[in-house]
Amino acid sequence: MKTKKAFTMLEIMLCIIITGVFVVLFFFQKLDMEAMDRDEQRKTAINAMYYALEEGYYADNGYYPESLDSAEVLPWIDPNLFTDPLGANPWTEGVECDYVYESADCENGQCKEYVLRAKMEKEAEYVKNSRN
Repeated sequence: MKTKKAFTMLEIMLCIIITGVFVVLFFFQKLDMEAMDRDEQRKTAINAMYYALEEGYYADNGYYPESLDSAEVLPWIDPNLFTDPLGANPWTEGVECDYVYESADCENGQCKEYVLRAKMEKEAEYVKNSRN
């Protein structure tokens, strides 16, 4: 008499459980990678704003702006960089943006220093201070 060889119910359940664990780990890793990518986009935007303020605005005017109330303050960079990965920008009212520009030591709209900040998902806040 021939016996049939087949998988037992225990073997099938074990394969399903292992596959499920790998699928869950894959999606958590994917979410982490997407968050890290958004953080890199924020750093790129802050660095572009920083260099535009230093090499463009300050070099032309000898001072920093009191606020970044529109993309026209820094015409040297792509205005889309002001929009954070979640779709907000610094001058949209009622919407919290990941980018913050804080001017300091201002007189008549002319400031001597500033701080640029980006709120991150996977890292500490990214900060750039004025150079001059």
